[in-house]
Amino acid sequence: MAYFLLVVGFALLIKGADLFVDGSANIARLLHVPTILIGLTIVSFGTSSPEATVSIIAALQGSADVSLGNAVGSNIFNITLVVGVAAFLYPLKVEGETVKKEVPFTLLASVVLLILMGDVALQGLGGNLLTRSDGLIFLLFLTIFMYYVIEVGLRSRKDSAREPIPEHITWGKNIAYSLIGLAAIVLGGQLVVDNGTQIAYSLGMSETLVGLTIVAIGTSLPELVTSISAALKKESEIALGNVVGSNIFNILFVLGTSAVISPLAVNGAVFADVMIMILLTVLLLIFSKTSYRIGKTEGLVLAVGYIVYLVYIILRN
Repeated sequence: MAYFLLVVGFALLIKGADLFVDGSANIARLLHVPTILIGLTIVSFGTSSPEATVSIIAALQGSADVSLGNAVGSNIFNITLVVGVAAFLYPLKVEGETVKKEVPFTLLASVVLLILMGDVALQGLGGNLLTRSDGLIFLLFLTIFMYYVIEVGLRSRKDSAREPIPEHITWGKNIAYSLIGLAAIVLGGQLVVDNGTQIAYSLGMSETLVGLTIVAIGTSLPELVTSISAALKKESEIALGNVVGSNIFNILFVLGTSAVISPLAVNGAVFADVMIMILLTVLLLIFSKTSYRIGKTEGLVLAVGYIVYLVYIILRN
């Protein structure tokens, strides 16, 4: 039964991503806004919902390591494997605004996280803690980002020529596609995580190894399948916007909300992961500036980077 449900989970992920990308791209056309903005908002927020659920529940249960590790680990997975595989399948065109504003904003959010975590080094306190005040700072940064995205969307809608929209592209159908697709992605991801974990235990894998591999990757499967589906449909703005937006949401919304619910004690080991996340974001920024596209070679480098990171965390733990 576990093997059957695992296959069902993957099928839901694949079909859900297909519907979600189609619905989201058509909603962008109906709104007369660039698809990159839909990728940065609706798509990224939707695919980040598993991380948000896991981290918020963990915060309510007092498991700070899970909340923080989930967000940081998912961001590393997104930058390396999600962008890497999507770019390897179909080179991703990078919008000028994405390089100038969105990717640097992701870098800023990562650096802010590192600073707010460093209570011992910066303030001489007895322990590192993400407090409720830190959580509110994250949520304020998120508000600024959303204001910027909405303003850009309204400006582009005002300035762009109104292209005629085919009659078969309607609001009701595409909202339904997006909601059904998102529900299938979340449910499919949950089935993959639960049954993949059960199978892994039956094969003798350790709890630590299961947590670092199947569970960590499972909560990021929505981003992976959505970006791959978008890349195959040549919707590179959604593929890249999904990753950039998800990383911003994971830090500012997921950690911000979790810290407001319950202050998060910071494990010293996670500083290395945050530094790796920052370095990978800088690398993504550099790759994005090369001819405003992320090609197959860059994609392969990023994907291999995740394998190296996976080996590192397995050896470390």
